[in-house]
Amino acid sequence: MIQHLTEIVEEARKRGKKRLAVAYGQDSHTLEAVYEAYKEGLVEPTLFGDKEVIKQVCQENGIDINAFNIVNEPNDVKCVQQAVASVVSGNADVLMKGLVSTDKYMRGILNKEAGLFPPKGVLSHVSIVEMPCYHKLLIISDVAVIPLPDFKQKMVQIGYLARTANLLGIATPKIACIAPSEQLLPNVISSTEGALLAKMADRGQLGNVVVDGPLSLDVALYKEVAEHKKVKGSSVAGDPDCLLFPNLESANVFFKSVSHLCGGELAAMVMGTKVPCVLTSRGDTSKTKLFSIALACLAVKK
Repeated sequence: MIQHLTEIVEEARKRGKKRLAVAYGQDSHTLEAVYEAYKEGLVEPTLFGDKEVIKQVCQENGIDINAFNIVNEPNDVKCVQQAVASVVSGNADVLMKGLVSTDKYMRGILNKEAGLFPPKGVLSHVSIVEMPCYHKLLIISDVAVIPLPDFKQKMVQIGYLARTANLLGIATPKIACIAPSEQLLPNVISSTEGALLAKMADRGQLGNVVVDGPLSLDVALYKEVAEHKKVKGSSVAGDPDCLLFPNLESANVFFKSVSHLCGGELAAMVMGTKVPCVLTSRGDTSKTKLFSIALACLAVKK
């Protein structure tokens, strides 16, 4: 079982190189991460961006520009369109966001005519975080795409969390549905839906997973808190592999607290598309982007 983000890089390397299409890949963080992924033997990268800018950034950062196939396009929106077209046509295995803003990147992915996002599909963001204060990798959803998931979307998100856990070698992931309290509060949607999801999982309706909810964040993460609050009979409390957050705000705050306050590292991708899509913040480190590339490579269907 994979215990550290660095092991994702090692496992992805074993699977062989994947073809990476980078939309507007011309900032130093993106280029450094893609170059590192190239040197690690993970990818054969194609950059869609302004060739002169790419050349300059490579020179300033000691990056060998010969590692990249470059499609010269100075317009960020057109770069997204061309990168999406390359993965849809089968010329690339993984899509990655470069310097382009998230809204433009997502519009390119969701464009019905482009063919990357299936009709009536559910697009969701999955992150893996490694924290000094937690004993294993933690998979969380959704910090970037669905503002307020409805019940059906939460069912799909549980499937995405489980699939990501499977990539790490976890056959039956433990998933905590996060709510304000471990007590069932009839007027709080995250509470009632967490309880419903837990019951559905008990009956085998959500696949090979163990789900518990509602659980407050402290009860979910710390066994001693669960014991103090007399939460009994939960195999999830204190040992979850995955956290399903009730909305984007709560997930995003947790995600950024991990990276900026806790010294954590991350890997992230978008699921629900025909190929894995790397979606990181423009402010993320090159290391986070490398881990995200490795995760997406690992998720490519054989």
